[in-house]
Amino acid sequence: MKHIHILGICGTFMGGVALLARRAGFRVTGTDQNTYPPMSTLLEKEGIELTEGYENAPLDPAPDLVVIGNALTRGNPAVEKVLNEGMNYVSGPRWLGENYLRGKTVLAVAGTHGKTTTSSMLAWILEDAGLAPGFLIGGVPRNFGLSARDGEQFFVVEADEYDTAFFDKRAKFVHYRPRVAILNNLEYDHADIYPNLDAIKTQFHHLVRTIPGEGTLVVNGESSELESVLKMGCWSQRQSFSTGDGTDWQVERLNPGGTRLAFHRNGELQGEVEWDNCGEHNAMNACAAVAAAVSVGVAPATAIGALARYQGVKRRLEPIGEADGIHVYDDFAHHPTAIRMTLEGLRRRVGNDRILVALEPRSNTMRAGVHADLLGPSLIAADRVWLLTPGDIDWDPQVALKPLDGRGRVVTRTDDMLSQMLEFVKPGDHVVFMSNGGFEAAPRRFARDIGAID
Repeated sequence: MKHIHILGICGTFMGGVALLARRAGFRVTGTDQNTYPPMSTLLEKEGIELTEGYENAPLDPAPDLVVIGNALTRGNPAVEKVLNEGMNYVSGPRWLGENYLRGKTVLAVAGTHGKTTTSSMLAWILEDAGLAPGFLIGGVPRNFGLSARDGEQFFVVEADEYDTAFFDKRAKFVHYRPRVAILNNLEYDHADIYPNLDAIKTQFHHLVRTIPGEGTLVVNGESSELESVLKMGCWSQRQSFSTGDGTDWQVERLNPGGTRLAFHRNGELQGEVEWDNCGEHNAMNACAAVAAAVSVGVAPATAIGALARYQGVKRRLEPIGEADGIHVYDDFAHHPTAIRMTLEGLRRRVGNDRILVALEPRSNTMRAGVHADLLGPSLIAADRVWLLTPGDIDWDPQVALKPLDGRGRVVTRTDDMLSQMLEFVKPGDHVVFMSNGGFEAAPRRFARDIGAID
């Protein structure tokens, strides 16, 4: 049995790779700087030995292969040992593409926003249709309760444009060789990796180049940036989707909140669904997932019907508690467009109820202030905003919040933010915590303080 050792094993992606490798019959061990639940518990349950601290990585004797996560850099003691001793090493995406995905029908979901949600919708539609897909998703779909699962023929992968590894600066998704690829949207992000939007477009076109001629690209027909990518060359079948006319697929919101949807293909009604999600962004995600599922043989009515049983993703406007009519949500926010779409969808659903937002701009791009001018407008749907910022940023958060006309507060300590929120909140409010990090457990601390959870 070949031995694979994974450096950076407790990240969502690398942990998923570890689980898939173990279920494919490899002996798997791993190291991370911090091994912590729930990923550590899940991995150990699968018989995967974990070591904490890269200086302690068990690389003597050398494993058959070392898989190196993209968070690791030169100077890391384990990386230096691998290089100095000439060990066989590879990136996580390349190992996945060459050793696990080969021979499967891969459906990849790419885009600046909505990858995790759309991937989980697509995996659920295939599951509900009886196709038992495998998947690797950058979150936890509540229909499945885990972020990665082995599969036979079909496999859904969240296709991230972030770079592959310190030794491979191509986007992760070029390694997956999908049969079907969803291109959800395209905006500037990852300022720590890409100098401008054109650099990201180049990576997206690398993905387009890997789709077979008999494969399918499912493309957001409302994105001019994606259209410019396809003008560089497109050799595959194409299915476009939108909320309007002129595309192959259209999704229509039948009520303001978007909890009832109708789907049309080439102008003909394919079905309607009532579900537990909201907002135009989720309607578009659903349309993309339906179109992708239909492209591999799922009947449109079956795909649409599955959405009624779709339970969402953890930390995507996830309800975590309610007390005295106060609803608390946890949301994984990383970009102003995603923030805006999420809050606008919630506003349509809750009407005139107050929406309170606690936001931690934690991604490298947000912390660098690349989107500072978009931050305030993205929060317009909120009645009060608390912006948690460190003291060392080189942009002015007060200026960023000026479009809110006094409804924004800048805080530098989580405890102060929670104290202010507890004083301000009242029955009937909807309280949204938005961060792509741990946020010092603020959502659950707040929910406990108001008696929404134990």
